[in-house]
Parts: sequence; C-alpha cells; structure tokens
Amino acid sequence: MLLKTYRTTFLLELSTIYDAQEIESFFYLILECFHNKKRIDLALGPNMEMDAMQLLRWESVLAELKKEKPIQYILGETEFYGLPFLVNVNTLIPRPETEELVEWIIKSTNYEIQSTKLRILDIGTGSGCIAISLAKNIPNAEVSAIDVSEKALATAKKNAEINKIVVNFINVDILKINDLAELPTSNFQLPTQFDIIVSNPPYVRNLEKAEIKPNVLEYEPHLALFVEDTDALLFYRKIANLAKENLSENGQLFFEINQYLGKETVELLEDLGFKNIELKKDIYGNDRMIRSTR
Repeated sequence: MLLKTYRTTFLLELSTIYDAQEIESFFYLILECFHNKKRIDLALGPNMEMDAMQLLRWESVLAELKKEKPIQYILGETEFYGLPFLVNVNTLIPRPETEELVEWIIKSTNYEIQSTKLRILDIGTGSGCIAISLAKNIPNAEVSAIDVSEKALATAKKNAEINKIVVNFINVDILKINDLAELPTSNFQLPTQFDIIVSNPPYVRNLEKAEIKPNVLEYEPHLALFVEDTDALLFYRKIANLAKENLSENGQLFFEINQYLGKETVELLEDLGFKNIELKKDIYGNDRMIRSTR
C-alpha cells in the first residue's frame, strides 16, 4: 500500500477523537519512527510503499491511538530539549513547559565563567529529562537525581546512556529524608551542598482531575502527578526545607509549579527565608515556574 493512501485512512479514522493538526503530528512521528522518513521525504517520494508487516505495525498504533493512549508511550520514545528520551508508563511524558524550566536554569548558571563544578540535584527525576538535559548542556555540571520509583530510575539510567551523560541516580522517597546528607551513595561521592536544586514534583490536585485529558489521566503515572487537595504544597515545603540546609550560599532553587498556586508557592518560599523569588509564566501564559535564592 502507498503510504500517502494510508495517510488518508489514518486521518479519517482518528478525526472524531483528535484535531487535524494533532493527527498530522502523529502520522509524521510514526513515519519517522517506523521508516526513518520525514514529511519532506514523503512529499518528494509520493509513491513510497509499505509492506504487509509495516501496515500491521501502523494498524496496531492506530488501534492504540483510538484508545487515547499517548503517542509517546506507543512509540516508547520522545524528544526533550533536542535530545532523545525513552518513556513508558512509569515516567511522565516530558512537556514543553519543562523545557522552558531547563532553559531558564541553563541561562542562570553563568557556567562559562565558572571555574569549579556546578553541583546540581534534580528531585523527582522521572525519565531523567531535566537532569540529563542539564548535564548535557552545562559542561561543568555534576548532576545527581532522585526518584521514589525504581522503574522510573531504570528508564532514566537508560536515557543517560543513550545521551552519553553521567548522572548519579538515587532511589529514595524524598518525603522520608530529613537531610540530603542522608541520601544513599554508591561509587559517587554525593556533595553535602548543591549550587542548584530543581524539582518538578507532583502538583495536580485531585479537584483538578476534571481538567485532565483522558490520555494523561488514564495512562500517565498518578504517583508523579497528583497530590491531596488538603496539602497541595507538600513536596514544595519538604524540598524547600531541605534546600535551606543543603544549598550553598546564594544557591538557587527552581520549581515547576501548579499554575493555580503561584502566589501560595511564593509565600511558602518567603516564609522559609528565600530571597530574590521570581515567578515566571510559561509559553501558554500560565504561572509555571519559580526561582529563588538561599
């Protein structure tokens, strides 16, 4: 079958579930993953064919998309900050807003004039997208990353290997740690003070579930998404308290946050004595990230 012919069927089959632009993006992601071809290749080679086995693979993906399973989980991969990442149901799918957070951190480091290692800790690393992207783009970074999920860390370790980056991954529940000096180490000597601590912790309240699309609600790990309505800033409070003790003088704390709780998160940091607190909006105009200094 000609790929251009199948494209018509593919778009039609999904048209009642997704908008046309999203279906187009699915088609070309699969085209690149399965055939190592891009949109321009199909335009220049309209008679490109696929055999019965390839058609079967496309039909399998189509069936999963009809169930609103995220395309990243179906293909098992995505791109973040220009780097390839494996993803699965044990890890959140990295989002553009988090790329903005990474960009903000990189621009804040002044690593070009740093003569010593920048010690960075990523808390709740998931796929490792933040930690690995920072390690890849800050030449003098010494990066450690924490997650409560062993399965998520297994994926993060594979992603570090794929991107040829060294990150010290640690399996621990951050809520059960009273001092970062308690963190377990293997063959890596963990610093007691960090220059940067960053976290994109669970921040979606249960009351906000009605706003969540089925492809997120039904497939992405709730452990990494949701917090109780009664204590939505649980992780922020815990991490900020740890940062008070384990950030170097003038060290920076970065958070990705719940867009509805920007004011409350700023007040939390103010109450804990952090300075130079800056609340930043994402590309969609939502309060999404905070930077503060010890």
